[in-house]
Amino acid sequence: MEAVGVLAAGAQQTRSAQGVDPLVVALFTAEAGRLVSLARFFVDDQTAAEDLVQEAFIRLARNSHRIQDEARAAAYLRSIVINLARDHNRRGLVSLRHRPPAVLDEPSAEDRASDNESRREVVSALRALPRRQRDCVALRYYLELPVPEIAETLGVSVNSVKTHLQRGLRAMAATLSPTAEEEP
Repeated sequence: MEAVGVLAAGAQQTRSAQGVDPLVVALFTAEAGRLVSLARFFVDDQTAAEDLVQEAFIRLARNSHRIQDEARAAAYLRSIVINLARDHNRRGLVSLRHRPPAVLDEPSAEDRASDNESRREVVSALRALPRRQRDCVALRYYLELPVPEIAETLGVSVNSVKTHLQRGLRAMAATLSPTAEEEP
């Protein structure tokens, strides 16, 4: 999470120079790691995921004066990350910034887990879902958000979220079911 650390250092410098909104700092402290993990569901590259989250916080900081309900700021931030990930994939970008590849450290527990075949199958099945279903399933079962927060994040009704969750889970079960592979 080098980019996240860079943002934290940048936020500290900016706070002293320009007075960063305390809401942005609090959200960064509470949500940055989870948002990078969320972004990883949408992009294959850890560095790109970190860049997406960094860009989301930059956008939030620029527009923090417009936030009227601080309780909804986290949902707004999650929606920024999801939209940036969509844009990233749509454009086929390697990274939001042009920089040399990161030096690989010792594989983390998350990296070892992602090498597990079953995890790759689940992620592959998740990525194969239609956009709304994928967004709802990732927010519900990875970030463990309640249905009303998912609805707020995505700007859809609670019933729509429930429908997308149900359809997404059904499609993933069909894809991951061992009997689905055996049938012609």
